[in-house]
Amino acid sequence: MKPPVMKHWLRGAWAVLCKDLRLELRSRYVLNALLVFVLSALLVVVLAAGADRADARVQAGLLWIVILFAAGLGLGRAFVAEEDWGTALLLRLNTAGSMVYAGKLAFSLVTVFAVNIVLVTAFLVLLSVEVLHVGLLAATLILGTVGLSGTTTLLAAIIARTARSGPLLPMLLFPLLMPLLLAAVEATHLSFAGNAAGAWTAAASALLAMTGFAGVVIAASVLLFDYVWLD
Repeated sequence: MKPPVMKHWLRGAWAVLCKDLRLELRSRYVLNALLVFVLSALLVVVLAAGADRADARVQAGLLWIVILFAAGLGLGRAFVAEEDWGTALLLRLNTAGSMVYAGKLAFSLVTVFAVNIVLVTAFLVLLSVEVLHVGLLAATLILGTVGLSGTTTLLAAIIARTARSGPLLPMLLFPLLMPLLLAAVEATHLSFAGNAAGAWTAAASALLAMTGFAGVVIAASVLLFDYVWLD
């Protein structure tokens, strides 16, 4: 892109992000729904675990299950709200599809990162989970959130015009995100229980898989989004 074109594109994506943030700060629909779900899910996990300490791999799996369904619950309305409020046509007339996708993706990333900070902190405290490699856990959460947000944003646009868009997103997310979830659980497990010397080396393949997944999903979404958004 030429500098003026890039500047115009960035301005459009920024406008979409700012619009969504203002609406969310005004209504707090997504954050409230996510926080209620996260706290409820964590309470169930704590009650089910009881006094027994679960295996590190089980703990990692439980953490990512909560993250997955929280994202599916909260981010499913990213485009449904545009259709309900009648602003989708306005966006189509004034912004390119890639601008809309970038702005919505940025909003998803900000939302999921904010919720994950609360979720992971509460999870570690309530289940008394010891993190041996904080840097590895942080890298896993960042890569997992990017891949999850990229997939969720595209699927939310696809299902926005369906009659029952609400329950569809979690159903479609799980099979598509299976490679990402397997890698995320493995890397998270190593951050909980990996040996001091070789945890990063052991998690290298999982981190590489998560990076590749996020890159492929976001690149494909940018290329395909115009067809999804305009047709």
